[in-house]
Amino acid sequence: MESIAALEARGLTLIDGLQMTLLVGLVSMALAMVFGLIAAWAKLSQVRAIVFIADTYTTVIRGVPELVLILLIYYGVPTLLQNSVRQWGPAFADFRLNLDPFAAGTITLGFIYGAFAAEVFRGAVLAVPRGQIEAAVASGMNRVLLFRRILFPQLMRYALPGLGNVWMVLIKATALMSVIQLEELMRKAEIAAGATRMPFTFFLAAALLFLGITAVSILIQSRLERWANRGVRQV
Repeated sequence: MESIAALEARGLTLIDGLQMTLLVGLVSMALAMVFGLIAAWAKLSQVRAIVFIADTYTTVIRGVPELVLILLIYYGVPTLLQNSVRQWGPAFADFRLNLDPFAAGTITLGFIYGAFAAEVFRGAVLAVPRGQIEAAVASGMNRVLLFRRILFPQLMRYALPGLGNVWMVLIKATALMSVIQLEELMRKAEIAAGATRMPFTFFLAAALLFLGITAVSILIQSRLERWANRGVRQV
């Protein structure tokens, strides 16, 4: 009975890890959309310097593995800052900087997948009929009103499928947060597997939970796409 109770307790820890995984995923996705919108605006800018910075951001981030960037941000940045501050003198010899795993993980994932979201948003903006934008300008709309009433609603309709794909990849990438000791689903499964010596059971359970997240996400995405396309004639 004790072993069964222990397994049940470990199973509950997986649910806690699932909640953390969803929280990390949602916060990271929100940040990715913010970074993506800013980068998409920059890539469509008429200023060459801004376009160059945005292109560099999307090229570099999409070309470097997520795990490398996570380790670089969580371990590399604090070490670099500590060594730099300690050079200021003996008074700073004991200076130490530790990043919160949740904050470091969500910001890093948001920054990474913002590069992918940027291309989604850029394509969505280019898909909006230019005649509508020209008509809005001719009718006297300012940029804020044009963006709110004309550009943004249609941009999101075109971007939803791509953003859904970004979300699918991002939620799986949350498993990488286990390397910085964040208590998400993969980390909980790893702890449970080590404590019970039943790695197949707990890693399979984690895989099924991730699969469940994906299945629910697909259903939600389908409903959002139908809602966004209401009233649009399908050719």
